[in-house]
Amino acid sequence: MVSKINELESGLKGLSDHDLRKRSLSLRYRARSGQPLARLLPEAFALVREAARRTLDMRHYDVQIVGGIALFYRSIIEMQTGEGKTLTATLPMYLHGLLGRGCHLATVNDYLAKRDAEWMGPIYRLLGLSVGIIQTPMQSSERRKAYACDLTYGTAKEFGFDFLRDRLLLRRIREGQTDLLGGMLGQVNSQEGEKPVQREAYFALVDEADSILIDEARTPLIISALPTEEERLAVECYKWSATVASEFVEDEDYEYDHDKKSVELTRQGRQKARQLPKPPAMDAVGMFHIYQYVERAIKVQKDFHRDRQYVVRDGEVVIVDEFTGRMSEGRKWRDGIHQAVEAKEGVEVTVATGQAARITVQDFFLRYEQLAGMTGTAWASARELRKIYRCDVVRIPTNRPEIRQRLPERVFGTADAKWAAVVDEICRMHAEGRPVLVGTRSIDKSEHLSRLLRERGVEHQVLNAHHIAEEAEIVARAGQPGRVTVSTNMAGRGTDIKLGEGVAERGGLHVVCTEMHDSARIDRQLIGRCGRQGDPGTYRQFLSLDDELLFSGLGPKKARKYEALGKQANGPFERFVPLFRKAQRKVERRHFRDRRALVYFEKQRKKMQRQMGQDPYLDTPN
Repeated sequence: MVSKINELESGLKGLSDHDLRKRSLSLRYRARSGQPLARLLPEAFALVREAARRTLDMRHYDVQIVGGIALFYRSIIEMQTGEGKTLTATLPMYLHGLLGRGCHLATVNDYLAKRDAEWMGPIYRLLGLSVGIIQTPMQSSERRKAYACDLTYGTAKEFGFDFLRDRLLLRRIREGQTDLLGGMLGQVNSQEGEKPVQREAYFALVDEADSILIDEARTPLIISALPTEEERLAVECYKWSATVASEFVEDEDYEYDHDKKSVELTRQGRQKARQLPKPPAMDAVGMFHIYQYVERAIKVQKDFHRDRQYVVRDGEVVIVDEFTGRMSEGRKWRDGIHQAVEAKEGVEVTVATGQAARITVQDFFLRYEQLAGMTGTAWASARELRKIYRCDVVRIPTNRPEIRQRLPERVFGTADAKWAAVVDEICRMHAEGRPVLVGTRSIDKSEHLSRLLRERGVEHQVLNAHHIAEEAEIVARAGQPGRVTVSTNMAGRGTDIKLGEGVAERGGLHVVCTEMHDSARIDRQLIGRCGRQGDPGTYRQFLSLDDELLFSGLGPKKARKYEALGKQANGPFERFVPLFRKAQRKVERRHFRDRRALVYFEKQRKKMQRQMGQDPYLDTPN
């Protein structure tokens, strides 16, 4: 297939841009006349390759052509960092775009959606296809124009919310037409432009597929309804429970399940909850519900930490995605957790309202007739992606051989000893003139490392949810000689780290992993930042026996045993590396079970609601 595409491409080199577009228009006519797209694939890919060469001075590598073929045949491809996923995406996007139906490329944030659409736009426009971009602040009229284009770039979140808003609008119009006045209003609204913005769901190409389809899948997209008096009363309960949570003692007033991350009051704890003074407004709240508010407040106190799971910005709690280190704008935790966090932080409690509309990420993307995805780390999740999304995972070889070098892991007894060793390694590499990229699990840890580096006089850049505006610039400079970059995770950053002058001769970019993540994929995403496109590079993993992973993976009893050993003994502790892998696998399995349970629950809920004649996306239970 690749050789045929190469042959067709050579025949296009003598054509003018006008003739190239005519060939593309001919291809579009054949596609819309019913000719199978699979038959058009070689010529379509050859056209895109030639258009990319002319407009961007970029020619698809053969491995990118292979990736494009796999994407067309409903696969999720694993391409290493720096191998050109953005350019690869143009191949199936163009081919499916010939039909003039809804073709969406979903990525992780507005910046990447806009950047990729503008960057690749000249290819599509030379071939006669239109490109639209969805951005969060857009009005409905702008969104409608963007969705009307042959190809639309945007975020998964905005695509999902637009689907829900359209569904609510269609219901409103239907209900308004049940009487004469409502019918007139419905007609007027339609004339004024109040109509759905999206077209049919035909083809979706998901960038950073594992991040969107797996990591974000546990948080559904929800549009809230207006609050009721009962829900306003709930605000008082959240505020009160946040003030008393610290008075409850573990193993006396409540039991904490470290595997399920759940809190349950004991008999003594319930008695304390009954006796604690409460505001008069709470007299109407039953004790069963008060127990739940207290349990939720305790859970938030134990499991949700500022500058780890969330940040407070302009008086608002904003979730920090644990896998990408980015702020998840507009998203909220379910089951009252978000409101409990707001009460804990003393900001305005946004009422946990009813749900006007709701859809899970799995549900949303399964609506598409054709689905494909690309990422740097999908192989470990191949079973889950095949089971839920019916997509095979295909590994695409690198264009040049990998020469990335793994240095031996280092394990320490305590976090302080580990951070001291991390700083020493950074200083050593910095002195050699090599750029260093350091990955941390959370914002507070990146800030802690930043303080240690300042004490040693090492100039550096910090990339976390507090510095998101400068993200692309920071990442782009991370390969310059002697540059030190501290980052919270590197999933879906979307910007390649290119080596500066003389860096390759010194050994390339050095990556320091300061802690293992809950998912091995996130570790691989960080490691994949070095050794791109055949560049040299090295990486090393630093661990300590009091790392979070051992607590979440092995449970507190075993973890405390190793923590005590780390404080008492002098090491070496490298023999415990398999223990960290075991803990990581346990956490990965737990998260997989949670996602599988969510899929099952949503399937049963929709089935039941359809049997009741309800819309499963709108008539959602709280």
